[in-house]
Amino acid sequence: MAKTLGVLGPAGTHSEAAAVYLKKHCHEDYRLVLFADIFDCLQAVENGEVDSALVPVENSLEGAINISLDTLARSDGLYVWRELIWPVHNQLLAKRKGEIKRIYSHAQPISQCRAFLQAHYPQAELIKVSSTARAAEIVADSEDDNCAAIATARAGELLGLLPIAKEIQDSAANCTRFFQVGRGAQEFLPKEKLLVICQIDGQKAGALFDVLKEFAQRGINMTRIESRPARTELGAYIFFFDLEYVDSPKLAESLAAVAEKSIWLRNLGTYPVIHVK
Repeated sequence: MAKTLGVLGPAGTHSEAAAVYLKKHCHEDYRLVLFADIFDCLQAVENGEVDSALVPVENSLEGAINISLDTLARSDGLYVWRELIWPVHNQLLAKRKGEIKRIYSHAQPISQCRAFLQAHYPQAELIKVSSTARAAEIVADSEDDNCAAIATARAGELLGLLPIAKEIQDSAANCTRFFQVGRGAQEFLPKEKLLVICQIDGQKAGALFDVLKEFAQRGINMTRIESRPARTELGAYIFFFDLEYVDSPKLAESLAAVAEKSIWLRNLGTYPVIHVK
């Protein structure tokens, strides 16, 4: 029986397009299961409804996807299996060319296309919806000829919409990091990165420095650090550390040392990184 992969729907989202690529790249027979939001995707993995999920965790322009990070931090059973770096290509889609008075999209693409919108559609009403694909559905189903959607080319093809402007993102380098998340650690190769989440004592002066020093003095390269509220009290934070994986005892030593200086620590596993051109 085919494995199941949860993804943010409906069909035509960046997440769904990335999941289709992952299936082909990894030559794995995943059946895609579409969910209304990111939390539902991850909850379905925890509940055993799907085998894994592909969820966005960071955009190069807009920063961290907080719901993904917060859900990973609260879970005891979710692990990162793979990372996928997905280039973002946004199109302005409509039924036909003409005056545009309303533009629908997810909040992230609207922000990612801000300069284009201000230059070409400064008077248009910007309406935020649950996903880019949902925005395309609204336009396709609408009797309003003056509306458009910021969405993927795939969404336009699926719904018969016309791309009235292509590649409208403000930065050509815009990309989104996705994690394939599943229950339990997996040993996919190559091992390139490792994700650690911990909570430290924010009331103690130099607590974060003490943690970072454990990695630095052992030569463990940190590629990213992100903080999120611990949701226990004001001023308490959780830290996410992306580390380069090295086949060395020093990596295990550094994690053990950081664990001793943390209130708690979770290792979400080692995983390969797939870069999409």
